[in-house]
Amino acid sequence: MKKIALMFAMVAITLAGNLGAQDAAKPETAEVKTINGYTPTWWKEAVVYQVYPRSFKDSNGDGIGDLAGITSKLDYLQGLGVNVIWLSPHYDSPNADNGYDIRDYRKVMKEFGTMADFDALLAGIKKRHMRLIIDLVVNHTSDEHQWFVESKKSKDNPYRDYYIWRPGRGSGGTEPPNNYPSFFSGSAWQYDALTEQYYLHYFAVKQPDLNWDNPKVRAEVYDLMKFWLDKGVDGFRMDVIPLISKPKGLPDLTPEELRNVGSAYANGPHMHEYLQEMNRNVLSKYDVMTVGEALGISLEETPLMVGDDQHELNMIFNFDAVRINRAGRQWKSWTLPELKAIYAKHAEELDAHSWDTVFLSNHDNPRLVSSFGNDSPEYRLPSAKLLETMLLTLRGTPFLYQGDELGMTNYPFESIEDFNDIEAKNGYKADVVTGKVSGADYLANLRHMSRDNARTPMQWNGSAHGGFTTGGKAWLAVNPNYKEINAAQELGDPNSVYRYTQQMIALRHKTPALVYGTYQDLDPANPAIFAYTRTLGADRYLVVLNFSDKPVDYAIPGALQPTELLMTNLGSTEANTPTLHLKGWEARVYKY
Repeated sequence: MKKIALMFAMVAITLAGNLGAQDAAKPETAEVKTINGYTPTWWKEAVVYQVYPRSFKDSNGDGIGDLAGITSKLDYLQGLGVNVIWLSPHYDSPNADNGYDIRDYRKVMKEFGTMADFDALLAGIKKRHMRLIIDLVVNHTSDEHQWFVESKKSKDNPYRDYYIWRPGRGSGGTEPPNNYPSFFSGSAWQYDALTEQYYLHYFAVKQPDLNWDNPKVRAEVYDLMKFWLDKGVDGFRMDVIPLISKPKGLPDLTPEELRNVGSAYANGPHMHEYLQEMNRNVLSKYDVMTVGEALGISLEETPLMVGDDQHELNMIFNFDAVRINRAGRQWKSWTLPELKAIYAKHAEELDAHSWDTVFLSNHDNPRLVSSFGNDSPEYRLPSAKLLETMLLTLRGTPFLYQGDELGMTNYPFESIEDFNDIEAKNGYKADVVTGKVSGADYLANLRHMSRDNARTPMQWNGSAHGGFTTGGKAWLAVNPNYKEINAAQELGDPNSVYRYTQQMIALRHKTPALVYGTYQDLDPANPAIFAYTRTLGADRYLVVLNFSDKPVDYAIPGALQPTELLMTNLGSTEANTPTLHLKGWEARVYKY
């Protein structure tokens, strides 16, 4: 019992954190005690909540969410129990890609407010003993960034080499320099008539890629990182960070590489070198959390970025689970054994020195309950709660996305005009306008896949626009089910998704085994039941999830005997039995 008490004490200490840690470098020689082989840190024990500021809360009636709106809802987030907020880009931007095209890294987007508003938000977060990480978008900038404005002026401009320019090929140089495709459809090269060369843009035309091989570019990036860290932010979510080092010589992609462009663009020859330099020059001097959007990085390659001895990032987002329901841009069916195999593989590949992340939703993916649960009126609540149970009991730092704690659902899109997302609109031009795909088929797929499903405004109450704005129109339509699904209703309902998520987060916070415990899948081939254990010393927990609409009588493998029911989403009291009688979409957490 002394050992378990010590573990609880250690977790409590690290959860409390050191909110002034930016003022001092990490200790280099202090002896650190491990838990189950893991070095305890605050970011391993955190529950992260992503805020997409444009859609969270509008404070001034212009139809666009803003920083003051977020500040007004900090008590709501604190009450949920999350302790890290991830703020999607808040920088000055022309919004070709909803803020991921940055015009000025040291300025707040005017629609979101001012730097004083940011400072007030940060102070409010710190006051509530939470932390803030912000997006670092440095693979590319906006074409309106001053660096690119200068870079375009002439071939000998001092900023020319901040970006990647190449002459065209073919007769008269009229063809792109190579066959690189953009993630947003079409070529990744854009011709500039003034200097008669092409610039590289892996994403939108208005998002030119930076040239990380230029040490001046890297120095600029490190300087802007210090600017925000010195303000007091607690780290970064790094957008498409594996893409910063481009393939040497920029050769054509092979047919095989064109089938997996993300992998082809990632793992450039200097990627690890540049991340280690970033860590050495900046990150190691602060007590921060870093998580990379690891587009193109395989699970097997993950330890090379996040291993304790690599000195690069704390963790990355691996997309194997969240993308299990898609093939390229097409929605596809998936099975529970396939999903379980992903988590089992993670436990196998990532040891105590390579920390993991757990997520199934974000601003780039459709709604959690619509994608992995059942958003019908009968099963939306239990399946949303089941998914939160899973996310908060698996290995790794859990990331929740705004509105998932309410069980918000996908939007019933009817036409391409309903969409705002540049990826959806460019894809429509490339696939439908050219006759490759019918409009009906394209829209049917988008209803499942579109990023705009996650970007519809938060549903705060049953008033107009779901209480998101007091103005006449929101920037993106509010889901029409806001009168039934909203925060005000759920805060007043002890059986709501919000209240259940709140309880699950509290359970995770007080249970070291759910953070540092060993994971074992008990029944990998079962098509309906996900049953697994988290164990740490004498502390043993069993999670059983019924991923189906049908009731299941489930004999627990290995003769495990659940002794204490800690959480259930459907009011069960069943315990001390080797066979569980589960309703459709029922979730339970036991001690055994």
